Amino acid sequence: MPEYYPKNTATNPSDWLERHGDAMYRFALMRIRDSEAAEELVQEALLAACKNQATFSGQSSERTWLIAILKNKIMDEMRRRAKVAARHEEMDLEHLAPDPTFNRRGLWAVAVERWPESEAGTSGGAESGEFWAAFQGCLSGLPQTWADAFVLRELDGASTEEICKLLGVTSTNLWTMLHRGRTQLRACLEQNWFLK
Repeated sequence: MPEYYPKNTATNPSDWLERHGDAMYRFALMRIRDSEAAEELVQEALLAACKNQATFSGQSSERTWLIAILKNKIMDEMRRRAKVAARHEEMDLEHLAPDPTFNRRGLWAVAVERWPESEAGTSGGAESGEFWAAFQGCLSGLPQTWADAFVLRELDGASTEEICKLLGVTSTNLWTMLHRGRTQLRACLEQNWFLK
């Protein structure tokens, strides 16, 4: 059951790490894919929450409020990493050969067979920690900007405009990154999860 508090009355900040730290860390790690950076972001978010405790309105659960602060810290980190990547990587994806796996709208160009229910279903499949560990490993194998774009789009539901602005890429580059990232993720998951 969600925890709701009267206006401007978050619980004691000394309890936040114990009560919400694991959930915040998992949230950050799935998006950043670096355990040290995830820990630092959680710490930064908790410090920011302490400084801004009076802004907690009680309209959401305390954890939701803390995760929202953490999400902003993650966005700042992704923005910083995108600037570094732009300076150090050749990212002009518009000139790469088109990927026939997806059409220009980002949809599968050829129908893809569904993974068997026994493997992707709830009985030990996609809901299991093993799947998410394999997914995390596959996501970490993508170029950083591709993985960030995928996470923002598929996990956080960010719009094209938001992602382009955050990562400093054009919409064409974004769609190319998403196409290629999805292709590589699927191939990696087929090899490391569904065929094991």
